[in-house]
Amino acid sequence: MKQFLSFLFLFVLCNANAQQSTASKQVSSYTIDAPQLKTSKKIWVYLPKNYTASTKKYPVIYMHDGQNLFDTSTAPYGEWNIDETLDSINAQVIVIGIEHGGDKRIEELTPYKNAKYGGGKADDYLDFVVKTLKPKVDSTYRTKTNAKSTAIFGSSLGGLVSFYAAIKYPDVFGKVGCFSPSFWFGRNEMNDLLAKTKDFHTKVYFLCGDNEGDDDVIRDMKRVEHWVNTKRCECKKLNKEVIVKGGQHNEKMWRENFKKAYLWLF
Repeated sequence: MKQFLSFLFLFVLCNANAQQSTASKQVSSYTIDAPQLKTSKKIWVYLPKNYTASTKKYPVIYMHDGQNLFDTSTAPYGEWNIDETLDSINAQVIVIGIEHGGDKRIEELTPYKNAKYGGGKADDYLDFVVKTLKPKVDSTYRTKTNAKSTAIFGSSLGGLVSFYAAIKYPDVFGKVGCFSPSFWFGRNEMNDLLAKTKDFHTKVYFLCGDNEGDDDVIRDMKRVEHWVNTKRCECKKLNKEVIVKGGQHNEKMWRENFKKAYLWLF
């Protein structure tokens, strides 16, 4: 019995430690109403180390799947270590992490419906980001508000909706981090949108792995990047493609490549 109690104590202690927050002191959070989505959203905010000691304004990165960015205790498949990574290079940027909608995630992060998975409410989600969240962020923190200083970043469906946001709001988002984008979701509709879009000036970092379980990820990403290159001279170097050897569709790959993407975009 004594040994059992000792084991139980260690189990509870280890489990408690596993649930401890790993977010740095530069990360805070709050909840905001999202009327476009008929819900509320938890928002995580990363501020650079010297934010409180300075008076300058900072560029902003809006990132999807906020649960997975800063804190192991809220990231069931591993976190991106965004705060530790940016701290390590003394990055001068604010990051806004947006809580994903749980069982509504597919709806929120997809611009078109899929016959099998549904979805198609990204317009409402982006309306929330642009018209409700961004004004709140800009009025609360010292931000550079122009498109050149505003990025949107995500992986998988988050990569899809980030690229879509750049097409829909070119005057808001001037930079995109597009990791493992799910361009297969509503592929025909996306092709139609690309065909109708005349101009595209956004800076984009495309990334995927060669071991994501579906060759279409690379094929679709290359197709979209080719379209981007038809809209401007490649000599301007406004987009970059990275295919990670052995890279899989997971937080590990995205975490390990975030710093390079940030440094290239900014």
